[in-house]
Amino acid sequence: MRMSGVRQAVLRLFRGGQAGRRRPLSTSSRCRGVMPAWVIDKYGTNEVLRFTENIGFPAIMYPNEVIVKVCAAGLNPIDVAMRGGYGAATLSVKRDPLNINQLSSEFPLVLGRDVSGVIMERGLDVNIFTEGDEVSRKPKSLSHREAASIPYVATTAWSALVNTGGLGKDNCANKRILILGGSGGVGTFSIQMLKAWGAHVTVTCSQNAEGFVRELGADHVVDYTAGPVEEPLSCLDKFDLILDNIGGDTERWALNLLKPWCGAKYVTLVTPFLQNTDRLGVADGMMKTAATVATKVIKHLVRGVHYRWGFFAPSGLALDEVCEMVDAGQIRAVVEETFTFPQVPQAFEKVEKGHARGKTVVQISEGEDS
Repeated sequence: MRMSGVRQAVLRLFRGGQAGRRRPLSTSSRCRGVMPAWVIDKYGTNEVLRFTENIGFPAIMYPNEVIVKVCAAGLNPIDVAMRGGYGAATLSVKRDPLNINQLSSEFPLVLGRDVSGVIMERGLDVNIFTEGDEVSRKPKSLSHREAASIPYVATTAWSALVNTGGLGKDNCANKRILILGGSGGVGTFSIQMLKAWGAHVTVTCSQNAEGFVRELGADHVVDYTAGPVEEPLSCLDKFDLILDNIGGDTERWALNLLKPWCGAKYVTLVTPFLQNTDRLGVADGMMKTAATVATKVIKHLVRGVHYRWGFFAPSGLALDEVCEMVDAGQIRAVVEETFTFPQVPQAFEKVEKGHARGKTVVQISEGEDS
């Protein structure tokens, strides 16, 4: 998603297919104009968000890129954090890995990563999509507003539970899974996917979210506002996997809830990786990160449990699987609130307050399905 676009707005969404050499010029005849967007000119609080009608129209610079007309965009907590500069060092390298624009600033910067829309143009190496296709892997049963709530949380949950946790539809039956922080975007998606695969799912959330997560399929719910949440959790049977969306001091007690010497895993999505690279630089930050995770892995391995970090990882194959599950009725989009394009600052404020019940979405293109 990028927070840009009304009617004719488009984005460079993702890079798919084989990497190719850089084009000196875009083949697009439409890439010489401008478009409306919400940008930031410096890192800071919500006041740094600025609306402009003159952001440069994106151009296809590599043969494995596409340009997408955005219909709706999902907002995530990481977008709020990035508004304040979180991950700036690493993401600047990702945006310009060859350091081509050595003298240019990253500003004005358009935030975002979650999108549902329609492909307008494609690079020469893009064969699996064509102009007019709906992305990101949009399920046929969903509107663009609903579909925009899925890609980031789906690929994050898939990366943590499948790639890192080793779970899947063929081995998940009757596994005991604990989700710490189950009412947000990743949590609500994970509940549904795990239940579709036959797992027993325990969730922590506030009391007023209990009915909500049970409706999504949670088997057991623990209210974290009623006191130290580790106490009621320690009275339950031990778990095969814990997905931690909370962080903080949960590592101090959560791994004690795992089945020892049975391959049980603790996977946390709250890691210091980007904080380390912001503070120490990319190279030193990565070394610090590697040393930290290695120490923790060894510490817990001798106790018979596995400690892992989980990260967002884009995956077309994962989105294909998720698309099938959505269209089969196994997973539904959970949209808590929808904002219009002029209301992007209010959408950021909503996400920044926390205590989510699903996803916050911005409807961008006028006249699109709701």
